[in-house]
Amino acid sequence: MITRFAGLTPTRSRAVAHDDLVFTVAVAPDPVSPSMYEQSAKALARIDESLALCGTDKSKILSAIVYITDIKRKGEMNRAWDEWVDTKNPPMRACIGVDLEPPHIVEIVVTAVK
Repeated sequence: MITRFAGLTPTRSRAVAHDDLVFTVAVAPDPVSPSMYEQSAKALARIDESLALCGTDKSKILSAIVYITDIKRKGEMNRAWDEWVDTKNPPMRACIGVDLEPPHIVEIVVTAVK
């Protein structure tokens, strides 16, 4: 059975639980800063909130896909990620350059276990 959890602000932040898996997506909340580092840090904070809502935490993340609009600014996102990630259990992560709906320049999709 799939359990859907209401999104957090903004509406593009969502969480869904299916059996023992949690899927969540997050972007930075409004107002949206043009800083890649700040948007990454805020989106990661939203991931924490969504995971907690679903009964899990970042230590149980299996994989993360980070979409960013400017791959040349990946270092800023990496800094936020390195400050946030559970270093004892770092998940697999992919970073992909894509066009996102402005003003968002970072979107993060996570799969975790409960």
